[in-house]
Amino acid sequence: MGLFRKGPSLWKRLTDGMALRELWSQLRSETSSTYGLYSRKMESETFQPMPRWPQFARIAAAIFWELSAPRRVCLILGLLLLVGGRQLGTQGLGALLVLLVLGLELTDRMTMKRDLEIAREIQAWLVPKTPPPVTGTDIAFITLPANTVSGDYYDAFLRPAPPGQPATERLLLVVADVAGKGVPAALLMATFHASLRTLAINPTPLEELVSNVNRYTCAHSLGGLRFTTAFLGEWDRTTGMLRYINAGHNYPVLVHSGGTIERLETGGLPLGINDEAPYQSGESLLGIGDRLIIFTDGVVEAQNAKEEEYGEARLLELLKSPLEEGSTELLERLMASLDSFVGTSARYDDITLLILRILPGA
Repeated sequence: MGLFRKGPSLWKRLTDGMALRELWSQLRSETSSTYGLYSRKMESETFQPMPRWPQFARIAAAIFWELSAPRRVCLILGLLLLVGGRQLGTQGLGALLVLLVLGLELTDRMTMKRDLEIAREIQAWLVPKTPPPVTGTDIAFITLPANTVSGDYYDAFLRPAPPGQPATERLLLVVADVAGKGVPAALLMATFHASLRTLAINPTPLEELVSNVNRYTCAHSLGGLRFTTAFLGEWDRTTGMLRYINAGHNYPVLVHSGGTIERLETGGLPLGINDEAPYQSGESLLGIGDRLIIFTDGVVEAQNAKEEEYGEARLLELLKSPLEEGSTELLERLMASLDSFVGTSARYDDITLLILRILPGA
């Protein structure tokens, strides 16, 4: 009787409070994501034209061979005893062997999940939780990993001005995206953070800073396979001038107070490809009411259930917003639009957005 009395609370705990429709939708999304993962691993001319059920069989076989040898043997024995052991009375043993394999796999998953949670906490320490207190600026940012950890990076901090220029500090804005996802990309993101923060202490021009970061990234990019796209902008609050370098990144959107839109394209190759690559800087004057939106490709390449991309056209249309709208409000509206478009579809790439708005008194 006690179990029946606890039924509603137990069900709520099992489902995390989600309705049946939400449970079914998430299960479909996770199943689709898993199927997509293995189907991408098995891309070939013979696999793609197959009917759906043979594809499922090939993927099931691929999952089976991912098991360790002892677990494969236990699973085969367990299934044989379950299917053919009715007369011998060995079905119970077969079920135990299958449950043993599932339990071992679950233990591995729990261990990996715990390690990934620790990695996510460490990664969260590397990026700012609040914007730097710079008079005349309104900054908001967000990052959403496709997996537990992310290959995206954002930062905003003050650094010293180069020699021979006014002694005021410059606001450095950075958004970067390491090629790939998951743990490998997250590890490289950490090395990018370390090199940038270390090198930015020196009062060097932005071009020299980017060249030095590129040389460091080249030494850890596996011969260019793990390159990093990045946008680095250095804003001088005294003059209002933004000097920037776009290293193969999505072109940020600069919305001027008059409504005109400027794309910040000047720069060079992604970091980590060529240690001697030249980088050219661009300049743009930021006035009161101007807004700078920096994003990674996970924003514009997010897909809905029809495999349609969110696209830059939707992003640009959304940026035609009231000029008095704050950075946080704009960020929330962008994310709401993105969530509405994607729906319950799985996200295959990390999403990062950084918004800067210039206020009176800058």
